[in-house]
Amino acid sequence: MKDEKIYETIPVGRLGLIPVDGCQSLAKEVDKYLVQWRKERLQEHKESLAFDGYERDSYIIDAQFPRFGSGEAKCELSQSIRGDDLFILVDVCNYSLTYSMNGHINHMSPDDHYQNLKRVIAAASGHARRINVIMPFLYESRQHRRNGRESMDCAMALRELVNMGVHNIITFDAHDPRIQNAIPLHGFETVRPSYQFIKYLLKKETELTIDSDHMMVISPDEGGMNRAVYLANVMGLDVGMFYKRRDYSRIINGKNPIIAHEFLGSSVEGKDVLIIDDMISSGDSMLDVARELKQRKANKVFICATFGLFTNGLKKFDSYYENGLINRILTTNLIYQTDELLSKPYYINVDMSKYIALLVDHINHDISISELLDPVGRINKVLNAYRNR
Repeated sequence: MKDEKIYETIPVGRLGLIPVDGCQSLAKEVDKYLVQWRKERLQEHKESLAFDGYERDSYIIDAQFPRFGSGEAKCELSQSIRGDDLFILVDVCNYSLTYSMNGHINHMSPDDHYQNLKRVIAAASGHARRINVIMPFLYESRQHRRNGRESMDCAMALRELVNMGVHNIITFDAHDPRIQNAIPLHGFETVRPSYQFIKYLLKKETELTIDSDHMMVISPDEGGMNRAVYLANVMGLDVGMFYKRRDYSRIINGKNPIIAHEFLGSSVEGKDVLIIDDMISSGDSMLDVARELKQRKANKVFICATFGLFTNGLKKFDSYYENGLINRILTTNLIYQTDELLSKPYYINVDMSKYIALLVDHINHDISISELLDPVGRINKVLNAYRNR
């Protein structure tokens, strides 16, 4: 750790990490970094009362969620958290966990994980010094605005959390960052892993030429143009966009079906293309865009998405890879990943644990995280090293 500002500030309170069921593996990796940094850190005031519990073997506080036969649950914290600066990590997309209800086995849904998060907050409220929530995939973030007579679930959830005493909410690549307007007087940060995508892609792909003549950034829809424009400007590339033509006379699976993807931008012929988006759900839109780019004679096609949900499985992705329509898929470890996904030859796992540890360390010391939210300097450093290798 080279950030001297951290050394000069007193922690808000003893650091505590509480992983909600389904987020333990990510929390363990974050914990390893924090333990290592704080043991190596030269801090002349470590023995003072303000730094009580600063250097420990682990910052993880175990939380149990026993259930009754009816399916109802509660949260039990295994140790005292009085005066702690708590960081609660929750993965609302982890569908691998199950519980028994009246003899039936249920898979945990985002609603179940959100209820467990509230149970942790309820168990800690009134005892912890401060409560921070790290929710990589923002709960109900796809229901972020109202169209007609329907609920606004994400805004309601954010209001509920701050009313329960949450001070800061950290999320990644929110579907629409404007949702923070629901809680304008509270801490809310949405982080984009642009630097990590570039870093991991360049580790695996050693023969890329990164300039506007050989590479291009593509947004698969109009909603993702901001992240595509940002990445293209930082990398010095051109940007293109697809927009979806929908049939508004029909509704299938709750959505108007897509008729075609129309492209706006310069020619992609002979260029490597980087498709950037916040999530892969079923993946149909992403794969349609990849096919359209290949028909326009694009060279290599790389798909980057913060969250890889893969709700319809991986068979279609396998087929596209085998037919040369996609070359790489990059998603983060911020949500649950299956062993099948991790074993795919085209898949690159983007590890975000070190970045989360940096955020936790900065916030615990109550110093600015602006430099972490704007990674331009680090991106340029990686690009320069790659070009000059």
